[in-house]
Amino acid sequence: MPTIKNISGPYRFFFYSFDCNEPMHVHILRERMVCKFWLDPVALCGNHGFTPKELNIIREMVYNSREKIVEAWHEHCGKSSGHKN
Repeated sequence: MPTIKNISGPYRFFFYSFDCNEPMHVHILRERMVCKFWLDPVALCGNHGFTPKELNIIREMVYNSREKIVEAWHEHCGKSSGHKN
């Protein structure tokens, strides 16, 4: 599970190795809570445990770190993967 570095805060931003067949997205973990955000456009895909208030904070972090996340996606999956059809 590649972790995206240099995003400050209590969260771990990461991909699963098999994620490259889906549109670009990122998973966010804190303690036993996890959520998933699509990147184009930034939108919540799934949530397990985060409150709506915390999801808004995470959404803002994903939006503000989108370039870094997309770059990490391309490094992990290649530039041709993760695009919308």
